Amino acid sequence: MANLSGTTIMLTGAGGALASAVAQELVDAGAELILVGRGDSLKRAEDRLPATEVLDLDLTDPACIDILRKHKVDALVHTVGGFAMQDAHKATPDDLAQMMSLNMTTLFHCVQGVLPHMLRQKEGMIVGISAGQAARMSGKGAALYTASKAAVAAYLLSLNDELSAKGVHSCVVYPMGALDTPANRESGVSWERAIDPRGVAQSIAHALTRPARAHVTELKIYPEV
Repeated sequence: MANLSGTTIMLTGAGGALASAVAQELVDAGAELILVGRGDSLKRAEDRLPATEVLDLDLTDPACIDILRKHKVDALVHTVGGFAMQDAHKATPDDLAQMMSLNMTTLFHCVQGVLPHMLRQKEGMIVGISAGQAARMSGKGAALYTASKAAVAAYLLSLNDELSAKGVHSCVVYPMGALDTPANRESGVSWERAIDPRGVAQSIAHALTRPARAHVTELKIYPEV
């Protein structure tokens, strides 16, 4: 079990299937949580998990940056994102804007919110969720989703290169397959071939506890085959 006692972690997407597993793992490891989410799913997370603060925010809105900057955190775990399938020749500018907004813009806003404090304390960790398609640089039937998740990976890796000397590290998590969530089961994904969110959560907790000289920059997580 990872030991995160004395660590304050901001977790976005609170209430989602992946964030719920991550939240429980972090709490069990002794971390204090700031939960960020929206609406009913956030309320359910608040009812189930201890948190030092709960923020109902639209992370696609740049106004959230100033609110996030009021909170001092040691790590950010960003699970917000969106997925859509579409034929490439039918994709629209609105489709592109939506995918980039949900997957990349939300991450950018959160990083802009937490980074000033991390730089002042010369320590911090940023974890974001990319996708197996982005790791392979190919996503048949989901070109825009793949491109937006590739942007997530490129952004986090660039941040790590730029800021690691200042004590701030980042880690890209690539689920190399579908997650075992209620929504994915409803869509027909076989749970036997899906990735257990609890395993992803354990991997994230592990990455959060690595010392600077053994930092984990990328995590590819596979289902059993």
